Amino acid sequence: MAKALQALIFDVDGTLADTERDGHRVAFNAAFKEAALDWDWSESLYGELLAVTGGKERIRFYLEKFNAEFEKPAQFDAFVAGLHAAKTTHFVEMMRRGEIPLRPGVERLIKEARAAKMRLAIATTTTPANVEALVSSTLGCDAMQWFEVIAAGDIVPSKKPAPDIYQYALAKMGLDADQCIAFEDSLNGILSSQAAGLKTIITVNGYTCNDDFSGAVIVLDQMGEPATPCKVLKGGADVSYLDLATVKKLFEA
Repeated sequence: MAKALQALIFDVDGTLADTERDGHRVAFNAAFKEAALDWDWSESLYGELLAVTGGKERIRFYLEKFNAEFEKPAQFDAFVAGLHAAKTTHFVEMMRRGEIPLRPGVERLIKEARAAKMRLAIATTTTPANVEALVSSTLGCDAMQWFEVIAAGDIVPSKKPAPDIYQYALAKMGLDADQCIAFEDSLNGILSSQAAGLKTIITVNGYTCNDDFSGAVIVLDQMGEPATPCKVLKGGADVSYLDLATVKKLFEA
């Protein structure tokens, strides 16, 4: 007998909000300028850097592939960590100023799930500070408490596409993968969730619309609202917007 849906597990960047292009990228560039570095991550370059998850990992990838002539300082790990910490400070301030809203349908679905006493969790490679800044600035100062588990950042050894972050969240909730559904937006995200055994709903963004989402329950352009429906990009279901009843049907299909 199939198990009933017990929990919704959300990715953050690109899934809850379009944070990458106008959030993280801008914050990285501010940190570089602050450190007197002449690096500038354009929108197109950042799209290529998104092949790697994790901010510190992204800086290393940039220096390996796009700026190999840069002379690395002796304390390179500390240098990277410092840049990333500065970037996080800039990003958190952007969130506190309310510069990046949630994507369509996100707040409605989360509040509906909460009202129905559905268990909620977050599984992301971004830092806990970034998660708190986004959630608190968009859903309210007490909204972090809505999520039973906040699995974020360096809490696990390997970041997405490894399944570690989802496995951590499942273990903390005491649930099996076939009792939960994940919400993702990228190839690395779905590789991670699927490797953990989770059914996955995809909402693409400008950077991920051409990714391979084979095996996704459904691929949408956004979660949608009753007055502004979403578009089904892959999957046979007739979905106009994601509400909890629709999520349950997709989970059970």
